[in-house]
Amino acid sequence: MFYWIYDVPSFLAAGLLIALFVSVCWLGIIFLRPFVERRLNQDGRLNEILGDFLQYFGVIYGLLLGLLAVSTYQNHSDTERAVGNEASSLAALYQVVTAYPEPFRSDLEALIKEDTRYSIEVAWPVQRIGFVPVGGVQRASAIYTRLSSFEPQTKRQELIHEAALSQFNAFFQNRRTRLYGVTASIPSVMWLTVGVGAVINIILIWLFRLRLKIHLLLGGLISFFTATMICLIVLLDNPYRGELGVSPEAFRLIYKHLMYG
Repeated sequence: MFYWIYDVPSFLAAGLLIALFVSVCWLGIIFLRPFVERRLNQDGRLNEILGDFLQYFGVIYGLLLGLLAVSTYQNHSDTERAVGNEASSLAALYQVVTAYPEPFRSDLEALIKEDTRYSIEVAWPVQRIGFVPVGGVQRASAIYTRLSSFEPQTKRQELIHEAALSQFNAFFQNRRTRLYGVTASIPSVMWLTVGVGAVINIILIWLFRLRLKIHLLLGGLISFFTATMICLIVLLDNPYRGELGVSPEAFRLIYKHLMYG
């Protein structure tokens, strides 16, 4: 949901969402005010009842938004950490294979360079539109196949080979975590709950009877903050999309300074 938001700058997306929420709130206050005064304000305690209900509803809805914000931020951070760990383990693997005898050394170096180049130039653009790249798994399998074909002839080669296999396992595990982040997002049913809660929140604001300026001010502030929270959750929900998406900078650094430094 909300995939359009990743195709525009983050501040513009936030501004559009905030403008939408505040406009709907203000229009409802202006145009429903006569209806509320005629039909619903016969009970002088209406504002008091609405205040108690809004307070109860605000706690529940605020807790939902808060938990979603924490969850999406944690998922974004975990994905960013997995990318950094994958790049680090790939760099460590590259350094280890430089100790292999020829032709294994050149073959493995070429395979690792190709995998890194693919991650930067092909995998990341695919991830940014929400699809899991499949070529990286094939390239990782090619690295493992070449690694597993090596038979150590000395104790030193045996230690080097064990270290290379250990680094490859760490690299492959981090890669799985990185690819999992491509499709990890909030379920649609949760977004439905957020949307229903936002509608109820605005309706409750509409029903208050206040002086127009105060009503617009308070309603605008609540709508502004609600829109900001929802926009934050949306922007962090898909870790690779939009301006806040995780970048392949860690891979670029090792590709430029280690493999071709």
